[in-house]
Amino acid sequence: MGIVNDAEAFADLLTPEGQALLAELRDHTPSDELAAATRLRRTYPAPLVSAALGQAQLRQRAAAKFGADAQLMYFTPNGVEQSTRTSVAAHRAARFAALGVRTLADLCCGIGGDALALARAGIRVLAVDRDPLACAAARANAEALGLAELIEVRCADVTEVDTAGYDAVFVDPARRSKARGGRIFDPEAYSPPLSWAVEAARKARVAALKIAPGVPHDALPEDAETEWISDGGDVKEAVVWFGAAEGGAGSITPGGRRATLLPGGDSLLGAGLPDPEPGPVGDWLYEPDGAVIRAHLVADVARRIGGRLIDPTIAYLTADRLVETPYATAYAITDVLPFHVKRLKALLREREVGIAVIKKRGSAVEPEELRRKLKLGGGRNSCTIFLTRVAGAPMMLLGRPAAEAC
Repeated sequence: MGIVNDAEAFADLLTPEGQALLAELRDHTPSDELAAATRLRRTYPAPLVSAALGQAQLRQRAAAKFGADAQLMYFTPNGVEQSTRTSVAAHRAARFAALGVRTLADLCCGIGGDALALARAGIRVLAVDRDPLACAAARANAEALGLAELIEVRCADVTEVDTAGYDAVFVDPARRSKARGGRIFDPEAYSPPLSWAVEAARKARVAALKIAPGVPHDALPEDAETEWISDGGDVKEAVVWFGAAEGGAGSITPGGRRATLLPGGDSLLGAGLPDPEPGPVGDWLYEPDGAVIRAHLVADVARRIGGRLIDPTIAYLTADRLVETPYATAYAITDVLPFHVKRLKALLREREVGIAVIKKRGSAVEPEELRRKLKLGGGRNSCTIFLTRVAGAPMMLLGRPAAEAC
């Protein structure tokens, strides 16, 4: 079925007839799409049925980001892919609110995911985008979630919008391009370019720029704090924060590097520590959260746990005792062996291991290829296998999560 790609077809979904059709499709099953289309076209115009089925598809895809709200919201294909998930947007909105922000210009707002979170935090938002369909979706979302009084949507080129009257600016440049074949990695190829967004941010009392988490550190402005955010262990984005340093919640540290872990909200601000010295593998291996690694804060975690690197080029830490930390997952290590498939296979068979979690860092071996070679049977035990390097040599470390070892 067709995905809505024009404002006129989208507007039809907001009519009473369109609303009735969307209500019928609330529990729609994708495998039943052809039969549903045939049945619904007996009652509704074919173009409206096609548009509603497309919207139902998008709502189902968006549930992973927006939860129950997705069934009330409106999406575009780009909006589903590029919008901020609710948990991350809520964290950012709370930080803006803690900084005393009451009005904000949301530039490149898309379907309004961030604007909704900001409004829920009590902030009045001007949401701007140059895509008419995205703006239509943003307006519909503000209305559907009861936030229209706090969100003004304006269809315009963000570079032409005067933001002087707002407490803060948030910019989420487009980082995908059909012409370039997908994701854009050069910050100056963002739309608008990162350099423009930085200058716009410097004019505001408080500002934040959403960028790709893989941005090179040398591309980051030194008068801003950069925060890498993970949710459930997956790194979602990086945010560059501008504003005067302030005490209390949400304070910005110019030049700082921060890792924030959701849903718990633990936040680690780097102290500019040198890399820890490598050393032998101890009783415990620590796998730092991806946000910690992206923010180059492995040394800060090492200090907290009294740990060391297993190799100068690998972001695994090791220690001789267990220290709880939200910033890394700990594993009890039982074996440290040179990499050898036959030896590993025999060892797992001897220990009746039927389930193995295979992780790699700094190894050329592909986990699924190794899994096929191991031919694990129905053993009653489980094991975590790390394929990595220790002091430059290919090694395999065997262990189990700390929660299972204690």
